[in-house]
Amino acid sequence: MNHRGLLALASLLLLLGSVATRAEEKAETPKIRVILIDGQNNHDWRTTTPILKKELESCGRFTVDVSSYLRKVDKPGKVEKTAPFPPELAKYDVVLSNYNGEPWPKEFQQALDDSLKEGKIALVIVHAANNSFEGWKEYNQMIGMGWRGNNFGARLTLDADGKEKHVDKGFGPGAGHGPKHPFQLVVRDRSHPITKDMPAEWMHASDELYHGMRGPVQNVTLLATAHSDKATGGTGEHEPMIWTVSYGKGRVFHTPMGHDAEAMRCYGFIATVQRGTEWAATGKVTVPLPKQFPSPEKVSLAPEK
Repeated sequence: MNHRGLLALASLLLLLGSVATRAEEKAETPKIRVILIDGQNNHDWRTTTPILKKELESCGRFTVDVSSYLRKVDKPGKVEKTAPFPPELAKYDVVLSNYNGEPWPKEFQQALDDSLKEGKIALVIVHAANNSFEGWKEYNQMIGMGWRGNNFGARLTLDADGKEKHVDKGFGPGAGHGPKHPFQLVVRDRSHPITKDMPAEWMHASDELYHGMRGPVQNVTLLATAHSDKATGGTGEHEPMIWTVSYGKGRVFHTPMGHDAEAMRCYGFIATVQRGTEWAATGKVTVPLPKQFPSPEKVSLAPEK
């Protein structure tokens, strides 16, 4: 074999070795372990838990166990519990709360608080999970803002120039929402890994548009808002729809979207929760946006199954 042939063979072997190495690295990337907590909610958690579990696992990045904190009178959900309550947090990377009910035991509250502060676990909050635990001070700091009255804490909205504006407690509305309807999200931070490459505006499926949420609003990064139209029972202002919170060394992802199965079928919601959960666990996002991601004018729904 001549010199040119040897160079070509060497280049081919290097290329094959590089491909094999990347394949091995990809194969060895551990999945993110999610513990989804449900069991009580003023929303239909028996329907939405299976959807959240499926949407996370479908992208291949997560495994999802379910832990249900049931009252004695409650029947279990459609997804078989795969972890006891309270779950052993050391076995997981993320707690995803689809829960709004009686307070969790003090020991579990403390375990979550400690693990999150130390960066040993991440937290994801979806929709009515921000209604829960009003009297748990640390939880309110974890989630940034939630479904609270206007005397509870500050409110985060935008001024006429699109700059963040904090409204003190006692001024303006407390938490509420008008009737379900489709609404447009405006991405406020397109450099963040969660919202990177999203259209500047995109249409979300029919959902409850929460407004007037209250809380400490500390260490919050606002990623997207939606205009709460007075014609649909809103405030006439832009309300937070996607945000993150830094809590000690831990990361929290929070979206008040996701009232029911229809809202969760939105490809925008699916991608937001997948990417938000991955970011909360790792600080990075590798889950791509789907080709069916909504446009600024049109809702895009996954097939109903």
